[in-house]
Parts: sequence; structure tokens; C-alpha cells
Amino acid sequence: MKLIANPHRGGTKLAPEAPYPSVDAAHVDDLLGQCPMADVTPLVDASDVVPAGKLWVKDERGRMGLGSFKALGAAYVIATDASAKDATPGSETLRGRTFVTASAGNHGLSVAAGARVFGAKAVVYIAETVPESFAERLRSYGARVVRSGADYAASMEAAAKSAEENGWTLLSDSSWDGYTDLPHRLMEGYLRMAKEALDQVPSAPTHVFLQAGVGGLAGAVAAYVRRVHGDTPRIIVVEPAAAPALQASITAGRCVFADGPDSIMGRLDCKEPSLIALNGLARDADDFLTLRDNEVAALLPEMTQAGMETSASGGAGIAGAMHDDVRVAVGLDAEAVVLCFLSEGPA
Repeated sequence: MKLIANPHRGGTKLAPEAPYPSVDAAHVDDLLGQCPMADVTPLVDASDVVPAGKLWVKDERGRMGLGSFKALGAAYVIATDASAKDATPGSETLRGRTFVTASAGNHGLSVAAGARVFGAKAVVYIAETVPESFAERLRSYGARVVRSGADYAASMEAAAKSAEENGWTLLSDSSWDGYTDLPHRLMEGYLRMAKEALDQVPSAPTHVFLQAGVGGLAGAVAAYVRRVHGDTPRIIVVEPAAAPALQASITAGRCVFADGPDSIMGRLDCKEPSLIALNGLARDADDFLTLRDNEVAALLPEMTQAGMETSASGGAGIAGAMHDDVRVAVGLDAEAVVLCFLSEGPA
């Protein structure tokens, strides 16, 4: 493991051209309150898996029937578009629109599900390495699946090109120079999860562990934690050692590409951060932690035994809170109240 303190905490943006994450949870509640499937997900007492203190885990495996927190992202953006067009949107509201994205996991499902609800089409580009079982799941939600490129970056490039050529709406869960409006709204959707968790936890957390790929979940939750609890909680961002995009950018003081081998934390195996998330986490996070694949894999069976079966990506933040060396480094003692997020079900 590698843990670094954030030298930019409370400072200025590292990506001046991009905004900070939204903290407008009320707008999210208003919109998702109209969705019968947007039920509150549970907060679980998982203290038995740590030697001291309390461990609370927000369980997102049942979120809106899609199995991941990502259900709150792209589908929320599409619902916002539908509500802007019609005060009572329905299955025909966005007919004629096409949303296109690249995905290696749950984001594509959120795009497909949101598009289907409001009559739009969804096209999802996937890399050659993505399992066919995932492609079939996307098709079951009505998406057209296109294989392109050897990795996620190549499939995203193909998706962006198709959006430009066909007049489609590119809906990525990351942000880059010149592309921030839709990702900003997408991250806003994750505030529903953050608000629920802070409403549910019996006492204010002393520590919050947030797994990160491009940083959407981590950036949104960290911003909301600061809004509600100020500077008190210690926020630790967890990434794969093979893809330390945020940690490397924090060290460099700017957005950088962090190349490395493939990680078993596939949903977090992102080599370049979202600029919005980078701005927010540079301001809000206290520490950036990387864990090796074997360090996370070794803790997954214990999570399963505790009723938290998940993938390496979904359990990375919990693994950080369980890791003995990390616990010592960030002061997890008997008085600690830790909040983590179980972001998806098993792979």
C-alpha cells in the first residue's frame, strides 16, 4: 500500500477550466422522488470485520435494480433532460434522441436503462476485452452494443467520434477539457447516495473511505461530506496501485496520465481522472491511498462471510478500512466511526 497526504487540501483547483462537484442534493431528491424504483439503500453495521471502532457500509448492490451506485448517474442526467422537456415525462418524451457512451461496467447499464424509460436510444461502445455476458446484459436493457478498441480509452474515443458524426449526445461518466456539463450533472446524481448515508449513520463519521476510478463517486461524496460535517471527517481516497490516476495527479499538482498494468479492480482501472473529481478531491480529501490487487483480493472472502459479497472494485474502500497498516496510518482506533461504500455486487 502507498498512502500520501494531500498537500492541496482546501486550496485552489488543479484543473482551472473545470468546476467543482455539485452539492445540490435537494434537486436530486426532487427528481428521483418521482421514480418508484429510487428506494433508499441500506446502511449496514459491518464492525465485525474490523478490530476496533465502528464500520458502517452503504450497500449499493440493490440500487434501482441495476446493482450499482451508477444507477444514480447517467439515468439521472437523462431524467433531467426529460423533465426539462415535459413537466410529466413519459415513455415518449425523448423519442428521437440517442445517447452514446463507452463503458466497461455499470455506467453503460445506467445509460441504457435511463434511455429506455424515456423513449430514447442508447449506444454503448465496449472494448474487445469486455465479457460477452456484459454485452448481453446491455442488450437486455435495449442498448445497441458496439465493440471497438483494445481498452476503455479506445472505446471512448470511438464513442465520441460517433456522437460527433451522428449528432448523438455523448454521456460519459468522466470529464475532460471542454467536456464538463453533463459529467457535472451526472456526479450530482450520486449525491442521493451520499445524503442517504449521512442521514442513516447514527453518529458523524470520523473517517470516510472512498474508492475511485475516474473519481466520480469519491468526488461527489467527499464534497457532500464537507458540506454537512465540515473539516472533521478524515477522507481517504482508495485507488488500485496499477491505476493511481488521482494520487499521481495530486503529487504532480495537475492532471496526469498514470499508466500501468491491468488491475483486478476493473471498474477502478482508470489511468486518467475526471477533471471535476480532481478539483473536488484536491480540495476535500485528506489522503490518497493505493492498494495492490493482492491486498484487496485477500480481504474479499472476509467481506463475503460478513454478507458483503462484491467485486474487487466494489470493495476497495472497505479493504482500505480493513487493512492493518492503513488503520494504523490513519488512526483507526476504538473511537473511530468509519463510513464506506459497497458500490456494486460481485463481478
